[in-house]
Amino acid sequence: MDINLARTFLEVAANGSFILTAERMHLTQTAVSARIRTLEEQLGRPLFVRNKAGARLTAAGERFVRHATTLVQVWERARQQIALPAGREDGISLGGELSLWHPFLVDWLIWMNQSCPEIAIRSEVDIPARLLDRVQNGSLDLAVLYSPPPRAGLVSELLLEEKLIMVTTDPDGEVDPERYVYVDWGPHFLINHQAAHPELSNPALSISLGPLALTYVLSVGGAGYFRAGTAQPFIADGRLQRVKDTPEFSHSAYVVYATQRDNGTMNRVRHGLKAVASGSDRPGLNHTIAARPATPPLTAK
Repeated sequence: MDINLARTFLEVAANGSFILTAERMHLTQTAVSARIRTLEEQLGRPLFVRNKAGARLTAAGERFVRHATTLVQVWERARQQIALPAGREDGISLGGELSLWHPFLVDWLIWMNQSCPEIAIRSEVDIPARLLDRVQNGSLDLAVLYSPPPRAGLVSELLLEEKLIMVTTDPDGEVDPERYVYVDWGPHFLINHQAAHPELSNPALSISLGPLALTYVLSVGGAGYFRAGTAQPFIADGRLQRVKDTPEFSHSAYVVYATQRDNGTMNRVRHGLKAVASGSDRPGLNHTIAARPATPPLTAK
């Protein structure tokens, strides 16, 4: 069977839409329909019920998800094994959402270099939904992301338990709504933030990366929610203040992988992630967040 048929099937199963699958796979909708039709002819069973709302799996389609996932994973594993660089005994692919790469996953890459130099690594940055899709369809071995929703056939292991706290540069611990910076910590944070702080639901500035937002706040002043561990040094030296009577929000990171993937290499990678997350084996990079120097405003000529 053409492995692309299985990939296309899994993509449609994940998003419930032939149109969206065509966009994500850079195909025409006709090509997607043709692939699914060919697969259904080979299996002798309809795999989807098509309607105006999209496409949903039939009973046969639901049974085929596990087999299609295994097919793609076995193919990806074989391709990686054959294409290993010289001097490497095995390979692994890991994706993470942007805000987790610096410093956590950078430290993990260094840990792998020091502890597992015989393993080739392919690392990628992507959005959470796409990372889960790719682990499910076998094009990634693992993904590291915040608060992943449950998916059939995928295991989520806790790596980091973090708290998000509101801090401000105001010496009195006050928040000026005009200078509040909304940091996008994901959909769960958005829901909790809107419920707790409706008066801050329409900020003048929103930033999707925590270190960038913190650098901005330290440079020009303001307030926002940041990881407690990252903010603590600035609280200790007086540059930031905790905002009183504001809730803390949980923000935990997980490693996600398919249930079928369980071997020595995977176990070593997961051990490395947990070791770095616990702080028991960190390379000690200098990940400095600091205020930027002020620059004079531009004037019109």
